[in-house]
Amino acid sequence: MMKNRQTKDQQTTLVQMVFGSQLYGTATPSSDTDYKGVYVPSLRDMMLGRVQKSLNFNTKKNSNEKNSATDVDSEFYSLQYFFELAKKGETVAIDMLHAPKSAWREATPEWEYLVSMRRVFYTKNLTSLVGYARRQAAKYGVKGSRLAEVKQVLTVMQDILSDRPKTVRVRDVMHLLPVSENCGKVMHEGVELYSVCGRKFTMGAFLEHYVPMLEKFIEEYGARARQAEQNEGVDWKAISHAFRAAFQVRAMLTEGDFTYPLRETEFLCQVKNGGLHFRNEVAPKLDDLMTEVEQLTAASNLPDKVDDEAADRLLMALLNSLLSGKVFHYL
Repeated sequence: MMKNRQTKDQQTTLVQMVFGSQLYGTATPSSDTDYKGVYVPSLRDMMLGRVQKSLNFNTKKNSNEKNSATDVDSEFYSLQYFFELAKKGETVAIDMLHAPKSAWREATPEWEYLVSMRRVFYTKNLTSLVGYARRQAAKYGVKGSRLAEVKQVLTVMQDILSDRPKTVRVRDVMHLLPVSENCGKVMHEGVELYSVCGRKFTMGAFLEHYVPMLEKFIEEYGARARQAEQNEGVDWKAISHAFRAAFQVRAMLTEGDFTYPLRETEFLCQVKNGGLHFRNEVAPKLDDLMTEVEQLTAASNLPDKVDDEAADRLLMALLNSLLSGKVFHYL
């Protein structure tokens, strides 16, 4: 059992809060209840290197079944792991740092102080938040221009292969392959690649190997587009999360902060409940929002990465306070 203050063999609850749709203000009668928390491992576990990154508790008896409204899921992150998540800009950590006090079931003064210092984790590379929104946009083919770019690359590849040996490699024809917003040379872990809307081709591979891949992409894209026209096959919950993540980043970049519920919560509920037409109303808005967020990110004065030394000082201050057993005072 976790306690409010630390002893050698006990864990400390730093915070426990309502999470998920209950926090976002998008809950429906069928929504389950999620709790997130942060704990400090016992001194014994830390000294012996036995710290668990997270502790999970749930009331669901059958893990293969979908959660019902009566199910409760709880997950606690160790303070050290929570800092890792926050430094990476992971969605769960950013959400927890912005949960209002009304969402807290219990919290220590150390947690309140950590929340007051959350800007330590603000950078222009909020990779998880922006990346999640971008992946959802790509999944449903939000940008019609992306399909046109893929078709252009495919046509060029087919033309090249029509009068060259099948053994021609990507590097041999790089000067002929299209370069556009989503296509061109990229570097990944020191290796030069040719990227087509996120699909990366190695320079030494045979060109013909990538033609079927692009043909399949176009086929699947077309099928998704047709489904979207009829509001079919769209994961509305995932799309609402994409919007929420993008709205959060926009607020952080334009206003310096955000809080729950977001101003856009009513719109998020409409999206989550499938109350809007995807192709006519949702896709264009997400497309425009992602463009705006990417432009704001590029122009931001926020640092490129978290100041590790400042984050370490903050973590050590919290641990020292909790392990000392003394009442915490803001530094």
